[in-house]
Amino acid sequence: MSDRININGNTLIKLGFKPKKWFSTAIDHINETQMSEKDMMIYLEQFKAEPMIKLHTEVIPFAINIKAENELEERNIQTVIESMKAVMKTPTVVAGSIMPDACPTGAIGTIPVGAVVVTKNAIHPGMHSADICCSVMLSDFGEVDPKELMDAAHASTHFGGGGRERNEQYRFPESMLKAFEGNKLLNDKHLIQVARKHLGTQGDGNHFLFIGKSKKTGNTMMVTHHGSRGVGAKLYGKAMKIAERFRNEISKETLKQNAWIPFETEDGQEYWNALQIIREWTKQNHICIHDATAQKVGATIKNRYWNEHNFVFKEGDLFYHAKGATPLDDKFMPDITGPRLIPLNMAEPVLIVEGTSAENNLGFAPHGAGRNLSRTAHKRNKGDTPISAIFAEETEGLDVRFFSNEIDISELPSAYKNAESVRSQMGEYGLGTVIDEVIPYGSIMAGNWNKNAPWKVKARIKRAGNGK
Repeated sequence: MSDRININGNTLIKLGFKPKKWFSTAIDHINETQMSEKDMMIYLEQFKAEPMIKLHTEVIPFAINIKAENELEERNIQTVIESMKAVMKTPTVVAGSIMPDACPTGAIGTIPVGAVVVTKNAIHPGMHSADICCSVMLSDFGEVDPKELMDAAHASTHFGGGGRERNEQYRFPESMLKAFEGNKLLNDKHLIQVARKHLGTQGDGNHFLFIGKSKKTGNTMMVTHHGSRGVGAKLYGKAMKIAERFRNEISKETLKQNAWIPFETEDGQEYWNALQIIREWTKQNHICIHDATAQKVGATIKNRYWNEHNFVFKEGDLFYHAKGATPLDDKFMPDITGPRLIPLNMAEPVLIVEGTSAENNLGFAPHGAGRNLSRTAHKRNKGDTPISAIFAEETEGLDVRFFSNEIDISELPSAYKNAESVRSQMGEYGLGTVIDEVIPYGSIMAGNWNKNAPWKVKARIKRAGNGK
């Protein structure tokens, strides 16, 4: 090089820099100021990559608030613990805890369902999962007849894939639209369209609408359980790509599922803001269904409260990632209106609980009963027993409906851990105090909606028309 230089991108690449956003600014500055080679190298020092952040050499300690009741649970707990050990070596992690409903999901090193992981100045999308803000809401309908409420709720909700047709959509609040448009991650025409269509829908899987009576007051109550649907899943997809970019830049040793977005960055600020907007959308999703049901029965709702159990909560520079864990501590709930809700299964009461932070619980409780077997394994264990017989036995005395009219035995009570064991361990480990229970009348779930999904029905009709 001569004393005065003129450079381009290839010059920087040959010096060992990877193409980045700052390239054009740096190139223009170096050329415009006619830097010498020596001055250029001094100037470029600021752009040199920091050394890769390595994993913790030791596993950060975490609390274990669970014990096995049988051999199957013993195997599951060991898998949960092994997975948590890998998670707890992630560089940003400072604390963790597993709950009595913990169960493994994904490869080793993936945060289990029923776990809390605390990180410093970092948001890990994979630690709250694609079902952002999966949550529960309760409304107290007073003396309304449970059957009447169930019928009205059935007409007000929507389960299964996709969203509502345009003429069936609930009103999308103008303030919420402005919030979406004001965030670069959510200001996406297709994403906003999904947000409109999915408002007032509950999806599938273990999401439900539950009707029961308060053990304490006798009032009829409705509880809904669902997350942020397709809009949350789309945000999650964007966030994981951003986190992966940071992982490649700053910590390649970190497992892909545990990649993070540094909170102090522009991306971190935008994502945190997007999460709060999605939280409000999800809360509104619950409200739409509850208010529409109240209107149908002509009732005034006497009380209402809600909590998420799949989210990331902030306290100072600490981020509490709860993947299937119920926040007990008021500090995690900016709009706290009452106690917390822990559903178990369709044949068991929804628990209404209160509690505080302790060293072992980090301010959280379980979010339900959890599973010992995968859905497929549970179905296989039922052998050749007719689905109708399994359903009749496990839902006796209850008004249980599947929105698709197809029974899903992987959501019946036997698919979940023993509810009494979960309650017992909540008491043993100090994971919330039960102050009331919603005794079940009945519930609605999606059921096996894929069996008669619209595209499958069309395919069958087409095959029949072709004589096949």
